[in-house]
Amino acid sequence: MKSGFVSLIGRPNVGKSTLLNRIIGEKISIVTPKSQTTRDEIYGIYNDEESQIVFIDTPGIHKPKNELGEVLDKKAYRTIRDSEIAVFIVDSSKQFGDGDQYLFDHLKFDCKLVVVFNKIDLTNIELITDLKKRYKEQFPDAIFVEVCALDSFNIDGLIKVLKENLDEGPQYYDLTQITNKDLRFRVQEIVREKALLNLKEEVPHGVAVLCDDIDLSHKNIDIFGKIIIERESQLAIVVGKGGKMIKKIGMAARKDIEKMIGRHINLELTVQVIKDWRNSSSFLAKIGYK
Repeated sequence: MKSGFVSLIGRPNVGKSTLLNRIIGEKISIVTPKSQTTRDEIYGIYNDEESQIVFIDTPGIHKPKNELGEVLDKKAYRTIRDSEIAVFIVDSSKQFGDGDQYLFDHLKFDCKLVVVFNKIDLTNIELITDLKKRYKEQFPDAIFVEVCALDSFNIDGLIKVLKENLDEGPQYYDLTQITNKDLRFRVQEIVREKALLNLKEEVPHGVAVLCDDIDLSHKNIDIFGKIIIERESQLAIVVGKGGKMIKKIGMAARKDIEKMIGRHINLELTVQVIKDWRNSSSFLAKIGYK
């Protein structure tokens, strides 16, 4: 059996989580247009008759602006070191910029490297040729693959390349397991996704979600969670007039959670202010980011 760990790395919003979800065939990692949507190392476990590939979705690497940003970058760097193959995902619809140069200056690979040019349907010959030239100069031994994660274009081709470059190895996880994350984590991520999609301006970047309790003892599962924000001034925005916003977030989250677990749930959400939590080492440790 071919097996190993494959890290998915790149700038924010290049399509890492979308690619992971397409490969696994189920929503493992949340997806929004907001930066720092992925804040944890999320495993997606791909199985077929001849291989088990453990994909690790990582936070988008960027120049950090707070302690949370520094923690997320460190998570991504550590994941690369622990992988047999790194898949470096590039948004091929955008010109090379300062953010790309930041990665060139900070990323070092001690493992095999596959550069995936995502969103290939949105690029043009001149742009993709320039991008490939830059990445070839920086990473001369890398393998290049073109995909469109949103439309599942050439996902099979990427899997083929990865299997060709993995060694024979053990089966790390049960064949029925598709992720390393438990129900509590996945509930938190779904609620956070709905908050990110519905909240505007600066609020989404300062949102975290904690699942306080999941009660499985009744026919309908009872779930209790908190949406964490940084400032008192954000409270009214998250709750909304007459509680409309938090109800909207809760209804959207409940729909996805019920689809995931196949049971009806009661979801109760509250909002808590923890001032400047993104720069609080103790709180970051409490919610698992350190």
